[in-house]
Amino acid sequence: MADFSFKIFKEDTRSKARLGLIETAHGQIQTPIFMPVGTRGAVKTLTSQQLTSINAQIILGNTYHLMLRPGAEILQKAGGLHQFMKWNKPILTDSGGFQVFSLAGLNKITNDGVFFQSHIDGSKHFLGPKESMHIQKCIGSDIVMAFDECSPYPASREDVEQAMQRTHDWAIRCREYPLARHQNLFGIIQGGVYPDLRQASAEYLNRLDFEGYAIGGLSVGEPAEVMYEVLDHLEPFLQKNKPRYLMGVGTPRNLIEAVMRGVDMFDCVMPTRNARNGTAFTWQGKVVIKAGRYSEDFSPLDPELDCYASQFSKAYIRHLLNVEEITGLTLVSLQNLAFYLDFMKSIRQALQEDRLDELYARVCAIYPN
Repeated sequence: MADFSFKIFKEDTRSKARLGLIETAHGQIQTPIFMPVGTRGAVKTLTSQQLTSINAQIILGNTYHLMLRPGAEILQKAGGLHQFMKWNKPILTDSGGFQVFSLAGLNKITNDGVFFQSHIDGSKHFLGPKESMHIQKCIGSDIVMAFDECSPYPASREDVEQAMQRTHDWAIRCREYPLARHQNLFGIIQGGVYPDLRQASAEYLNRLDFEGYAIGGLSVGEPAEVMYEVLDHLEPFLQKNKPRYLMGVGTPRNLIEAVMRGVDMFDCVMPTRNARNGTAFTWQGKVVIKAGRYSEDFSPLDPELDCYASQFSKAYIRHLLNVEEITGLTLVSLQNLAFYLDFMKSIRQALQEDRLDELYARVCAIYPN
């Protein structure tokens, strides 16, 4: 599209890692990048202003949740999600497919889409490629995901292949749908853990010439080593001049491993979900902040991170969580996302300075899994 471009400035000599820049109508995205997840039009416990303060470059919205509440019509009347939530940087929306299969109480898959019941109130809905594109058009996201069927793990080869074929058919219908001028469509590669199916999916979707490509159906329960093997096999079949997005991943170790296998974009609920469980990500490793040993620990949460939340003591944040003050959840969420974003910035700097292997060794020491 006219408002989208991707440039690669540097490639690592010892891995497949790439340093790049995505241009969208709502601003630039330096890659590799992590995208905070704003499921219902907000990143949990945080405001758009707070996201800006930690240098978030792009956030992710969830089509399934936004179609149920507040609904596409209200988002359209609001002028799109950017205006609705006062976020003036890029937004990516997923297609809603993953949630339809994983959250809906009952669903019926057809070649046209999925009939399902809302996990909220049991109301009946239908979501297919045309409907997903319409909702994402109303949302006004800069990067739109094609509607796909994500196979669970484990799954038989027959089931995975059937889901892949349906994903390919839906990709064509998504490609034909007229989005807004500023919107750009990414295809989603499926195929489970079967290398030949992954290759076939990439080669098929390459012919549709999407603006970018996502790798779906990983981080759904398979061992990390299996995920890395799939990425290793898939990388040669991915277009070099298009952004690559690994959906729903993951730990800091997962991120750097995938970057070294040629991935440019990531999202995951892990930073905010762990925050709600009282676990902080820091440059010293994970901190289970509710633990009793921190009750009189007045040292800063993360002395290496330049973030508002990082300056507070472990004892104070532990206190807030224990008395269920929502400020505690805000501070840990802010810390975790600031760490993830700073982590990706460190990867970009290491790539620029030819010392990615040095950073990799440090990450493996503090985040071995």
